[in-house]
Amino acid sequence: MSYDLVIKNGWVVDGSGLPRYRADVGVRDGRIATIGRIRESAREVIDAEGRVVSPGFVDGHTHMDAQVFWDPLGTSSCWHGITSVVMGNCGFTLAPCAKEDRSLVIRNLQRAEDISAEAMEAGIEWTWTTYAQFLDALEALPKGINYSGYMGHSALRTYVMGERAFDQVATEDDLKAMEKELRSALTAGAMGFTTSRSTSHETPDRRPVASRVAPWEEVRRLVGAMGEMNAGIFEIAGESVDRELGHPGLADYQRRLRELAVETGRPVTFGLFSRRDAPDIWRTYAELLDETAAAGGRMFAQVHSRWLSAILSFKTQLPFDRLPVWKDLRALPLAEQKQRLRDPELRRRLIEAARERDNRKAVGTEARPPIYDWIFVMDTVEGPHRSVAEIAKQRGVDPVEAMIDVALEKDLDLLFLQPIANENQDHALELIKHPRTVVTFSDSGAHVSQLMDASLQTHLLSHWVRAKQALTLEAAVRMLTFDTATHWGFADRGLVREGFAADLVVFDPETIAPEMPEVVNDLPAGAKRLTQRCRGIAATVVNGEVLLRDGKHTGALPGRLLRGPLAHSA
Repeated sequence: MSYDLVIKNGWVVDGSGLPRYRADVGVRDGRIATIGRIRESAREVIDAEGRVVSPGFVDGHTHMDAQVFWDPLGTSSCWHGITSVVMGNCGFTLAPCAKEDRSLVIRNLQRAEDISAEAMEAGIEWTWTTYAQFLDALEALPKGINYSGYMGHSALRTYVMGERAFDQVATEDDLKAMEKELRSALTAGAMGFTTSRSTSHETPDRRPVASRVAPWEEVRRLVGAMGEMNAGIFEIAGESVDRELGHPGLADYQRRLRELAVETGRPVTFGLFSRRDAPDIWRTYAELLDETAAAGGRMFAQVHSRWLSAILSFKTQLPFDRLPVWKDLRALPLAEQKQRLRDPELRRRLIEAARERDNRKAVGTEARPPIYDWIFVMDTVEGPHRSVAEIAKQRGVDPVEAMIDVALEKDLDLLFLQPIANENQDHALELIKHPRTVVTFSDSGAHVSQLMDASLQTHLLSHWVRAKQALTLEAAVRMLTFDTATHWGFADRGLVREGFAADLVVFDPETIAPEMPEVVNDLPAGAKRLTQRCRGIAATVVNGEVLLRDGKHTGALPGRLLRGPLAHSA
């Protein structure tokens, strides 16, 4: 018996949480055929001596719906051991939508998710109208990793209501049309339905995205349609009632979530973070998870492995970009900015102007007004990171001058971190360990010039396992593989088991770690984004084929569309 691929001499951490063991893994026809001591020949062999062989990591929260059309590899996710992703979160999808109406869904995505409209116009060949047709288009694309997708509420609303979706309540006929398309999407293989009610999600003209206009009863009715079909996960970017202590709407919102999970029988999921301005509200959501289970519903939270941070730089965004004096400077090419920043008179005016407040509310991961104790120089990935306030005090200068100086010392090729959630890492660890949470919230494909969290999985392994020893390797791998695969219903992924899909990662547990992010201009129409590579991963295998060796693409594109359960039963 011969194999397509054999991974020899590795330590198998199989995703179950059980202790590691030494074995070879043989792959045939895209699936794991044998685990043990393999002596037969293979077309390709990977020597995993001293390395771990684990299931491929699964990311349940991405926005790669647009990116998949111009980036077959799935960067930066693929560089961090991700072999399967779920797209279409927070109500944002490219379907259903006819080509002539694409400006409606682009409007929903552009500011709320920081995806360039020019890149979407240039990089997407629009061949669908319905969500089922969109899935067929995805299936036909060359792909490095596996993709699955939800149906998004904002796209569904604009498909049925057009411009009315941005300012009107749906009629009964509208609701029936939305239900019909949602049922069709689930039957075709959508993973479920998503929405946003978050004030962080606005259009470029500062209006609510379409899903935010919907009353709760519309959400309840659409999730109820999934309940009638007994299929699909409901994901929500929640109402902004958890940003301040004692918000009068918090208890009512949590009651509605719990009742929705119980009455529909569908799993409900959302992101959950600790925030320094409301440090204990996350605990009420942790209690909600348990209360919902006790009441007979299913609910789980998606959590992060580190600070959730906006990344600032002169190459991307700064807190001052829309202020007088700064606005003119930031419109110039970077080389000219560098030259003018050395002018003492301009620097004085910039420092003075920075004391003004930008009246436009920052949404999503846009730069916040500066609090210099909470802006950090990112000169290494792991840290510790010095605050701008600390550097300014050491140098005896204004914090704005300190930011300018340290950036100029690096030729403006310097990043700053501005944490917006999970500032308390003890709380973050509690969330990671909670039995009803799952570690996944990369937002990959969105906030492309503002955020870089495709590395949250490798950060879990380098920081919480190796550096802090707060988790065992086996427990952490389970969080990234079996737990995520099971929550999203990928029944043949997430474990190293005979008969399972051969999505595998071969990595060195002593060196695996994210590298420094970079700003690149590689999107269609030359739009910029942040990327981040990883060290310590020897190979990533997708559906039995080696996609990456030591971070370099082999030329294979073995990724597939992973359709939801109703498509399988059909």
